[in-house]
Amino acid sequence: MRIRFQVHKARALRGRRRDRRAGFTFIEALLSIALLGVAMLGLAQMFILSVRNNQHGGEISQAMFIAQQQVDYLRTLTTAELNTFPSTARGEANDEVLDVNHDGITEYRRLTQVTTSGSLYSVKVLVFPTREVATAAADLYSDPAGHTVRASMNTVISR
Repeated sequence: MRIRFQVHKARALRGRRRDRRAGFTFIEALLSIALLGVAMLGLAQMFILSVRNNQHGGEISQAMFIAQQQVDYLRTLTTAELNTFPSTARGEANDEVLDVNHDGITEYRRLTQVTTSGSLYSVKVLVFPTREVATAAADLYSDPAGHTVRASMNTVISR
């Protein structure tokens, strides 16, 4: 009986030692938290980059819509109206500052150039971000890419 008790006691002590060895030390826990933190920082940077790219893509998409809208408007004009573009009587301008959201903040500047050659009208529409409002139109036409053009549309209208 005594031998059995000692064997049982020895097994119980071994079990407690295993319990003490099982689990993580404080340093192991700190290292795992640090590694997790570094991984999360990388993910946060990727998230910020994707938000910026989405914002830029939305800006370009909206600028293309604005340029297409102008081209569609010009296609509705008659030959006489195209010859007199831009007409203040019709509320037209070839250099416009646009508030797309109607919130009092200018988002874009749209330049429209119509040149005629017989019955063909060559149309060029450029859309720039707000920071180009103070830039001279001649500079914007000469170097659109250097002034961060958001949309550039060229077309021909025949009458």
